[in-house]
Amino acid sequence: MEKTSFTTDFAGQTLTAELSDLTEQAGGSVMLYCGDTVVLVTAVMNDTADPNVHYLPLSVEFEEKFYAAGAILGSRFQRREGRPSEEAVLSARMIDRTIRPLFDQSLRHSVQIVVTVIAMGEMDPDVLGIIGASLALSVSPIPWQGPVGAVRIGRERHTNTLIFNPTYQERTAKNLDLELLACGQAGTINMIETAAYEVSEDTIVEALMRATDIHHTLEAWQREITTTHSVPKQILPKLNIPTEIETLFDATWHTRLHTTLFNKTPGKRHLLALKQEFTAAAAAQNEAWIQIANEFFETKINELLHQGALNEGRRADGRGFTTVRSLYAQAGGVSPVLHGSGIFYRGGTHIFSALTLGGPDDSQTVDTIETPDTTKRFFHHYNFPPFSVGETGRVGGFNRRMIGHGALAEKALLPIIPTQSDFPYVIRVVSETMASNGSSSMGSVCAASLALLDGGVPISRPVAGIASGVMIDGDRYQLLTDIQGPEDEHGDMDFKVAGTEQGITAIQMDVKVTGVRIEILQDALEAAREARLSILKTITDTIPTPRANLSPHAPHIHQIQIDPSQIGLVIGSGGKTVNQIKDTHAVEEISIEDDGSIFVIGTKDAVTAAVAAIEKLTKTYEVGERYEATITSITDFGAFASFDNGDGEGLIHISEIAIRHIETVASVLKIGDRVPVEVIKNNHGKIGLSIKAVEPDFGLT
Repeated sequence: MEKTSFTTDFAGQTLTAELSDLTEQAGGSVMLYCGDTVVLVTAVMNDTADPNVHYLPLSVEFEEKFYAAGAILGSRFQRREGRPSEEAVLSARMIDRTIRPLFDQSLRHSVQIVVTVIAMGEMDPDVLGIIGASLALSVSPIPWQGPVGAVRIGRERHTNTLIFNPTYQERTAKNLDLELLACGQAGTINMIETAAYEVSEDTIVEALMRATDIHHTLEAWQREITTTHSVPKQILPKLNIPTEIETLFDATWHTRLHTTLFNKTPGKRHLLALKQEFTAAAAAQNEAWIQIANEFFETKINELLHQGALNEGRRADGRGFTTVRSLYAQAGGVSPVLHGSGIFYRGGTHIFSALTLGGPDDSQTVDTIETPDTTKRFFHHYNFPPFSVGETGRVGGFNRRMIGHGALAEKALLPIIPTQSDFPYVIRVVSETMASNGSSSMGSVCAASLALLDGGVPISRPVAGIASGVMIDGDRYQLLTDIQGPEDEHGDMDFKVAGTEQGITAIQMDVKVTGVRIEILQDALEAAREARLSILKTITDTIPTPRANLSPHAPHIHQIQIDPSQIGLVIGSGGKTVNQIKDTHAVEEISIEDDGSIFVIGTKDAVTAAVAAIEKLTKTYEVGERYEATITSITDFGAFASFDNGDGEGLIHISEIAIRHIETVASVLKIGDRVPVEVIKNNHGKIGLSIKAVEPDFGLT
């Protein structure tokens, strides 16, 4: 085996790249080591272009192998890996979004990046996957404009200290109020993925600036490796535009496109109709020019949009650069069957969100190599049916885009979700994209906030989101608030920012240029803040606070806490006791946690009765407490008494009846007598009572 290793300091950790002949058929490959985490990344490009593909055919696969966790995972019936987990899909999307803008977008040779997690340590393999993809492409013959750097930055919530590449333990300890993954090159940023607990824009900018310092180190290290291991890049033929097509466009279609593009019509349908006319005119001269004319027309839309923003001060739909499209918000009003609902319009993007509440057993189990055997009590799902963009297509199921947009909105909403102790429900929100014309993911954040408020979920405050774009020409740039249609497709940046009035909760950014300067992002953050506040006002004007009561169709849940040592008492032999309580009082579910938390779910009256039964069964009597009790039986050594509240029974020893000597218990007590008692002993439920502690003169008369 031939191999060479290179190491560098990666924000205080040792990062090692190993290049070998292990995957000698791949165009480029690297094994990356950081701590105990190891990933293998390969890059392969097909030898021939696909004539049926009209876009950059790049695919990224993120393979989580069970052996990487050092455990035999999966179900009892399936012990090998199945479809990618949601975490794997999100990791693949981050890698794709980082490397895609650094390819020539006219490339039609299929390129595939495969990231295989070989061993799982405390370092998240997604960051290594990005760096590995950059390095594998750099040492391959695949034409690519890398390298790029990547780093995850956390912030400790109590000290505001930045932590570089926080471990899984640090990330799950709930001590971080910021997790920011930033990628880029040459001091610019080209991909951001952020989860935050209402942090400021200045905090984000500081983290981005620190990220670029680490990127510089990683870029220099990769260039050092490339100088000794690179191979000549493959030179691919460029798309040649026939002179006749350019002449045809300049003669007639340039003016028509400019007029159509800036006629203040939202969306892209009018542009599609014009493009079809142009391609038909080109095909009339030569049928082989249809695809060339199609791609040529798209480049002209791109050029004119940039010229309009940078030179003419114009947007396609006629808005000002900071203007948010018309807003509409509705909380509820769909059906009383739903536990909560929200409808949100932002221009031509229309979202419907539905809330469903459930008990603890409805939580989602997450069992991946990163987060084995954990549960989620809040989850957001996002759907994008084909009718939302006026098309036909497959209905049902989900794809990577839906997973990514759903996860982004979930991340944005999580900081305002109440704790389980404050609201013992599992919360599911589903957002349906009914019409899409720009950033349906941020629209789903707004609609989901409305549904949560309508459902009476005691969220701390609503969340809203907005997508911004930018047109760049050298050092010049023009920001665009609330991008739509052509701006989303042809702009240089899609910058989604979600948050509350207090601060940012989530950011996702991808670009179509090699990178965006931090000064541009700083301005974009401020523009997004102002837009977010205006959207939040629309939401709070519609429903200022969570509704006082839950829907009558939502289950009623009551949480009580018992000593963990009493769990067996409540469950009973083979579950006999808990099942008897459940059946007697007709509750839907009684869920018992290892910490002694008990959740009772059902109708309000049934839950009240079942809770009373459990409290009676598990009541703990403290020494010194006083009660009224009824004598239930008499023995030679004392009397047994039942507390008048019926919750328990204790023994009054003959010596604890009176301060004087008593010959027999029956001489002073009889069954049915009501007496005052004080708890003087409680030994694992065996309760000792005293009458004389309450009435020293008892029995003297």
